[in-house]
Amino acid sequence: MERVLNIDRDEADRIESPAARWAIGVLSVVVVGAVAIVLYGMPDRGVAPGAPGALATINAVLNGSAACFLLAGYAFIRKRNIKAHRTCMVTAFALSSLFLVTYLLHHAQVGSVSFQHGGWIRGIYFAVLVPHIALAVVIVPLALLTIYRGWTGRIAKHRKIARWTLPLWLYVSVSGVVVYLMLYHL
Repeated sequence: MERVLNIDRDEADRIESPAARWAIGVLSVVVVGAVAIVLYGMPDRGVAPGAPGALATINAVLNGSAACFLLAGYAFIRKRNIKAHRTCMVTAFALSSLFLVTYLLHHAQVGSVSFQHGGWIRGIYFAVLVPHIALAVVIVPLALLTIYRGWTGRIAKHRKIARWTLPLWLYVSVSGVVVYLMLYHL
């Protein structure tokens, strides 16, 4: 305890709570595991895309809304409006979390929906989908760590990781909407 009280500000900024890292790691594994179980561990229902269900549309709206709040949060921090930035980023996180819940519910009901088109558009679909899936896995711990660092006042570390988190989170949110549009509206 005494060591923590006697360190300088720069060193304090480097110290990360082991409990926070552990919680972020466990939560990330649970989220990714839940998605994997729902998508790959449940029986295939052989659902072909048609008119999207309500949850599929809600998912796209939540993803698009999260992207809008991420952009607004970025704009606010560029103007040094920390309160508005924090509000936008927490809202984006809440929307993304709500998306995750509705995503799991949707896919628990309908299973994995396959892309029905062939040719060059199929290649484009997978060119969007594959990085979307990979980055969706990566963004869970990145977003949690970025929010944690900002919330706890580790601003230098928050900025450093936010430079990576923001564009990746934006890609995941926007590409989720693109995947929805390609699945249901082509």
